[in-house]
Amino acid sequence: MEPNGKIKILSTIAQIGDLAGEIGGERVDVWTLISGDLDPHSYDLVKGDGEKFSRADLIFFNGLGLEHGASLSSLLFSNEKAISLGYAIQNKTPEKIIQKEGVFDPHIWMDVSLWEGVAEEIEERLSLIDPEGAPYYREKVAALKKKMAITHSYMRATLQKVPSNQRFLVTSHDAFHYFARAYLAEEGEADWANRFTAPEGLAPDGQLNPADIRFAIDFLQSHNIRVVFPESNISRDVVAKIASASRELGFDVRVCKEPLYGDSMSGLSYLEMMRSNANVIANHLQEGN
Repeated sequence: MEPNGKIKILSTIAQIGDLAGEIGGERVDVWTLISGDLDPHSYDLVKGDGEKFSRADLIFFNGLGLEHGASLSSLLFSNEKAISLGYAIQNKTPEKIIQKEGVFDPHIWMDVSLWEGVAEEIEERLSLIDPEGAPYYREKVAALKKKMAITHSYMRATLQKVPSNQRFLVTSHDAFHYFARAYLAEEGEADWANRFTAPEGLAPDGQLNPADIRFAIDFLQSHNIRVVFPESNISRDVVAKIASASRELGFDVRVCKEPLYGDSMSGLSYLEMMRSNANVIANHLQEGN
């Protein structure tokens, strides 16, 4: 955190921090507030966080309701250095933002092509406070967007190889709607939302409703899907209960041994995280059916 001539960037989540580090390169220092497998939905400020906010030159957060811990949300929306990348995307392309029961789905990083807009916004903000570095940032973001486009195409191709009648997904919580629309659905499919379900809502709280478990079981049975996917930062108990209850009803369902990455990257880079999700889902959907 010490002054060294570099721009200090504080990102709330690793998915943002990874892009900021790629674009800023040697001209920036990047800190991530919510690291490891912590839940960004419920994170509240802890000792030392205030210093990070005060020392940062730029603060990037997702918004769209992701960081809704009371103390964190209040500080983000009152800090003039804080920029919501999610709301920036919503302002530019509101039709691409998913809502569920009137609530924004904040997990926009789950569609790499949509997350490219976040990379552009980071580059613009860096160039505003560091005009001398603008050519450097333009070069870095151009290289990053090429890698993102390649990853997006790879994921789409990988998952489209899975037969359409097997391309249905059940995970721990509602983090994969953007993923389902971008990678599981057929081109132009109107009812793409029916490709994915989860027993917990947009913010996992560990409180399982029996009706939600039953809905997940019915979803698996109706599509003859025999695998459920845990997420890296959420207890496997959620999907284990679905699998166990399903087997008691005579429909054999297993829990995938490899986790998916939704809210947490667990030490991976953003593009590694997304490729891993595509590979794990494609491999196990075909294996399990």
